[in-house]
Amino acid sequence: MARNVLVLNCGSSSIKYQLVDADTGECAASGIAERIGEKVGSVTHLRDGKTYTYQGRIEDHAAGLDIIRRLFEDSRLELTDAGVVAVGHRVVHGGRRFTDPTVLDDATVAAIDELSVLAPLHNPANVTGIRQARKVFPDVPHVAVFDTAFFRDLPEAAATYAIDREVARKYEVRRYGFHGTSHAYVSGKVAELLDRTDLRQIVLHLGNGASASAVRAGKPVETSMGMTPLEGLVMGSRSGDIDPGVLFHLNRQAGMSVADLDTLLNRRSGMTGLAGVNDFRDLHRLIDEGNTDAALAFDVYCHRVRKYIGAYLAVLGGLDVLTFTAGVGENDALTRAAILRDLEGLGIRLDPARNAAASREPRTISTDGSAVRVMVVPTNEELAIARATVAVI
Repeated sequence: MARNVLVLNCGSSSIKYQLVDADTGECAASGIAERIGEKVGSVTHLRDGKTYTYQGRIEDHAAGLDIIRRLFEDSRLELTDAGVVAVGHRVVHGGRRFTDPTVLDDATVAAIDELSVLAPLHNPANVTGIRQARKVFPDVPHVAVFDTAFFRDLPEAAATYAIDREVARKYEVRRYGFHGTSHAYVSGKVAELLDRTDLRQIVLHLGNGASASAVRAGKPVETSMGMTPLEGLVMGSRSGDIDPGVLFHLNRQAGMSVADLDTLLNRRSGMTGLAGVNDFRDLHRLIDEGNTDAALAFDVYCHRVRKYIGAYLAVLGGLDVLTFTAGVGENDALTRAAILRDLEGLGIRLDPARNAAASREPRTISTDGSAVRVMVVPTNEELAIARATVAVI
């Protein structure tokens, strides 16, 4: 009998979901509820190649989950009869307390809520979704799987910021890392495909959120995101690395408040801030039309990724495999080629034909003679969450 897990990823106004068989990896159904709390929301539900939709007001996450349950019924797959053994929740920040998948009860949910001070854009929405889902699905265990967990054992030299140590300890200021579920899945999949456990890997998770990791023999030794998901690579609307002095300057000279700066760096920066778009399909279209802002944004994005590749190659002392994943990493051959241009001196030789070939399967896109293997491996965070959930229950 299938051991299905309903995997939920709750944002402030959305619920992404999949029903995943933890043993086979098969996805029985998936979908997304969007614009929760707005005048008009929508739910798109996919099953067996068919699409089922809802349009109308979605009052809150509880209403969204109820609509999702009805769409399961409309698609002739009632959740009560689908062999659901648990609900697995993606939670962004686990802090120092949560370093493994955790069965949820009132106390653990409250503790995750307290960690909202470390992830104010993410954990409150995660907690809201958990609380509502526990009411809607009360008869199965609920498990939280944390984005930060894969990086819990980062070397102290990589995890520590160079600020007053007492301040850092009191307020839990350190580098936690994010997208850990994806980095763990992809680096593990590469090791499985190549049948090696000793690999030195760089994983580039390039989507609207973007992060890099350096993994040695299955253990992460560096990652680009820090105390929050704001540090590191240029992202869809986030700045990534920036001189902290810029914030003092904008406070003093532009009169920008902490809230203003938060909005600037998280919502009005990155590709949105530089080019006015965060979808790379739109970005390439603008570049083709001669838009110089878009061209510069693309160059800045690729330059930052290249810097991290070089840094992580040094951290690892060499490199066996570099892997692209997530929306941009998996689907954008132009961006992959631009990032890897002229890196033959580092042993990286891209095969243009392999890179350009579209596929949903894991694949090698470097030349046969490349000292470093370059791969594209689709991430599957939902399957990773489902398997972690089943393991803990």
